[in-house]
Amino acid sequence: MSNTKQTLFDIFLFRKLLKYVSPYLWIFILALITVAGLAIFGALRPKVLQIAMDENIEQQFQPGFINYIFLMFFLLFLEVVCNLLFIYSASWLGQSVVKDIRIKLFNQILGFKMKYFDNSSVGVLITRTITDMERIADIFGEGLFMIFSDILKMFFVGFVMFYMNWKLGFIVLFSLPIILVATKIFQKYMKKAFEEVRNEVSNLNSFVQERITGMKIVQIFAREKIEFRNFMLINDRHKKGWIKTVWYNSVFFPIAELLSSITLGVVIWLGGLNTVLDQTATIGDLAAFIMMVPMMFRPLNQIANKFNTLQMGMVAADRVFKVLDTKSNISDNGKIFLKSFSGQIEFKDVYFSYVSKEPVLNGVSFIVRPGQMVALVGPTGAGKSTIINLINRFYDIGKGEILLDGKNVKSLTLNSLRKTIGVVLQDVFLFTDSILNNITLRNSEISQHHVIKGAKEIGIHEFIKKLPGGYKFNVKERGLMLSVGQRQLISFLRAYIMNPKILILDEATASIDSSSEELIQKATKKITKNRTSIVIAHRLATIKKADLILVMENGKIVERGTHDSLIQIKDGFYNNLYKAQFLNQEI
Repeated sequence: MSNTKQTLFDIFLFRKLLKYVSPYLWIFILALITVAGLAIFGALRPKVLQIAMDENIEQQFQPGFINYIFLMFFLLFLEVVCNLLFIYSASWLGQSVVKDIRIKLFNQILGFKMKYFDNSSVGVLITRTITDMERIADIFGEGLFMIFSDILKMFFVGFVMFYMNWKLGFIVLFSLPIILVATKIFQKYMKKAFEEVRNEVSNLNSFVQERITGMKIVQIFAREKIEFRNFMLINDRHKKGWIKTVWYNSVFFPIAELLSSITLGVVIWLGGLNTVLDQTATIGDLAAFIMMVPMMFRPLNQIANKFNTLQMGMVAADRVFKVLDTKSNISDNGKIFLKSFSGQIEFKDVYFSYVSKEPVLNGVSFIVRPGQMVALVGPTGAGKSTIINLINRFYDIGKGEILLDGKNVKSLTLNSLRKTIGVVLQDVFLFTDSILNNITLRNSEISQHHVIKGAKEIGIHEFIKKLPGGYKFNVKERGLMLSVGQRQLISFLRAYIMNPKILILDEATASIDSSSEELIQKATKKITKNRTSIVIAHRLATIKKADLILVMENGKIVERGTHDSLIQIKDGFYNNLYKAQFLNQEI
């Protein structure tokens, strides 16, 4: 259980948050000064009113009264200026802090292992990066400083009350403990309600994001009504979470307002009697107390309300810092920067598991010579894709070594390692952007001329030119404006233009349409020429041309050799695979 669930306000968490304030200390101090100004100038106005009434109205001395009116206006003007500066500085500070945290959070997410994304919801991460950040900004804009301002105002108003008339001051003070106890109970239940609301917001975001992304599957399997009912249930839980907060507010604030009104009534009654009967209070005292009682109780109500904002912000901060504190990054402790690389890859007795005690690779060993094309074949789950994930260090191995030109991949900088490797996946991801930007990934060092030259070399320039706008054509979300084959061609060009030393094709030709097949084959031949290549493919032509074929089953290499040598092994795994999967393609 986290600290935020154990206490109403987590000091340790707040200290972590304050570390992001230190670069903006001057604006933080300005906000504190304006907060103090709001409290002082607000508390002085009733005192000025009391003096004005006792020295001028009661004594019927009109000339001096005008001076006090101007003084009241001046104090009000100062209060307005402080309020303006406070709102701007507090909001500016909140947004600046959130900007820095969001940058750090996104940078943290960029460095996570693939395992983290395997176990995390995209919707939840979006909530952390966007919605929760705004709640953290509210800590400064509407929560922390406002609470401090209200407490300070109550302190100064209380001081002025007792200075003016301690008997009436005690009447007001008597009812404060009741409000404070009610506020503490209110805060406790509101915190639980807000935690529930934040959970349901994350669930709602995750559900909607996944269903919209997978809408084709929803409609193909006619699950519209089922998913709609599921959405209704999640949405109902979200509503109930918010209703709880509304219920607690609807109970607390009327009680606080009632106590404030009763206290004001008692002050007017006793103050009036004191003024008329024993003259222990003046008309100015009574007028000032009528003005100060709301100034004392309204901040209490606002503290409770602003504490709601603060609690929501702290709950959001707790969730964000949990992501920031997650130790799921691939260690980038390598010191060697790959400059000259011949292209040799070696796996030495590599063991790996995605889940503990469920091995995916069991002592895999092989060598890929510079410029060779190696094909990986085998049934689903044999460990083929895992091998390419490990070369890129998307995951770290449990045992053994992976060497590039004799250097352990862990000794290489991640940046230089991954820039050395080009990957073309079966499931191509394209951003909502132009074809040009999807190819260059907005790398300013790659010019459009360079892209066009590469497209001509691998034979896809004409295909791109025929699209509306050519290289400026926007492929929309995930490249849905293009066919599967067209998206695959774009991914080939994207890999080729980076000029990698190692090329990995992960079943990159498994789902192409017939019209794109010829272009794909030409592109494959071009980008693999004189380049170390690892191919996971079901296309017979690609496999037959490989310099080495590794046959995998249950995380082990069960056969290795060329197509011609493996086909000679009677009842061998590759021979049977060839007959079952590839023979019909040659007919």
